[in-house]
Amino acid sequence: MSETRSESIIFIDDEEEVRRANAQSLDLAGFEVQAFASAEAARPLITPDFPGIVVSDVRLRGTDGLALLAEIAESDADLPVILITGHGDIPMAVEAMRRGAYDFIEKPYPADRLIESVRRALEKRRLVMENRALRAELAQLGEDAALLGRTPAMDRLRRTILDLAAVDVDVLVTGETGSGKEVVATAIHHWAPHRRGRFVAVNCAGLPEAGVESELFGHEMGAFSGAVRRRIGRIEHADGGTLFLDAIESMPLTLQAKLLRMLQERAVEPLGANEARPLSLRVIAASRADLEQAVARREFREDLYYRLNVVTLRVPPLRDRRDDIPLLFAHFAGRAARRFSREPPAMTPELMRFLLGHAWPGNVRELRHFAERLVLGLAEELRAAPGAGADASLAQQVDGFERALILRELAASRGDVKAATEALRIPRKTLYDKLARHGIDPKAYR
Repeated sequence: MSETRSESIIFIDDEEEVRRANAQSLDLAGFEVQAFASAEAARPLITPDFPGIVVSDVRLRGTDGLALLAEIAESDADLPVILITGHGDIPMAVEAMRRGAYDFIEKPYPADRLIESVRRALEKRRLVMENRALRAELAQLGEDAALLGRTPAMDRLRRTILDLAAVDVDVLVTGETGSGKEVVATAIHHWAPHRRGRFVAVNCAGLPEAGVESELFGHEMGAFSGAVRRRIGRIEHADGGTLFLDAIESMPLTLQAKLLRMLQERAVEPLGANEARPLSLRVIAASRADLEQAVARREFREDLYYRLNVVTLRVPPLRDRRDDIPLLFAHFAGRAARRFSREPPAMTPELMRFLLGHAWPGNVRELRHFAERLVLGLAEELRAAPGAGADASLAQQVDGFERALILRELAASRGDVKAATEALRIPRKTLYDKLARHGIDPKAYR
């Protein structure tokens, strides 16, 4: 048995000349054809994992085309079947389509008619098989898979995470906004055989201006006015586990020296305490900024940078691993569909083109939000994607491109009009005018 490809066609006709002529036409069009004189002879190849399609004459000796269609529909309803007949009439065509035939072609027909139908049917089958492969991989990885991806970049990242999880070293994780730095930190913690304590995440950019030292390092009762009871800081709370310092570049310089001392001595000294308390923890810091440049600008302590930079792990942006986008989208869309009790969206050619053609400046986070909006029927980016409606006038295409850019920035900023205004570099009133003209509601993205 020859190996089948995604261009494979099983062609069944009991007339040898017809069979030979059609097989030759399809072969010249670039398809791989396996021709058979009967349904019985072809049946062993027609399995649910067959990646191609079936083209069959209706009038066959033995099992006829309609009976074969019924058998195929029962075993794999998503396998396209094109039926051909020289004795067809409208009732037969209607019955064939009702039973699930992909197309119905009446003899005599030009070769181009068959080739075009075959090409469309193969595209449908390809999408079905890709969706099945995605679902199978998601099932194998698990619902809570931390790091989805099949590209070499993600294979290397997973291997590195496993290596780092096995040793007790501090890690600096770098990457763009939304690329998954906290996911990486969480994976290092969960895959570590010796770290069974808590995973404590601290967003350094969101620390309160008042009481920030107490928030991180804790305090003793009476350490300052209002300290009526002892408080365990976030750092000490991570004792026995992992401390994740996100957006470390945002930590005030006044705290960086105290953090450096904690890292060197592996001990924390709360406000008002007379003695430092020993700690056993791993520290993972994350930054979207270039810390070397921050050091050069004197915005980040050089000694703290080198203390954190024991091992650096870079999370690749989504644009550098585009082959992972369909898998990630299927994961996020499936999860959103279950959450909202909706049907997951079909992977249409239009959706695939958008997924692979979009820049994804917000990386995995933006993709997840897009999948959720698409499940809810709110993903206007897809309808307004640049390049859609190529037959439209220049003005219409310009409007579509403008609308898509606005929607992209609203998605990236989660409906923050001020942030979108800054990203687009236009006055706020101009943006509001464009929102009204395009019928866009920023609240839908919050």
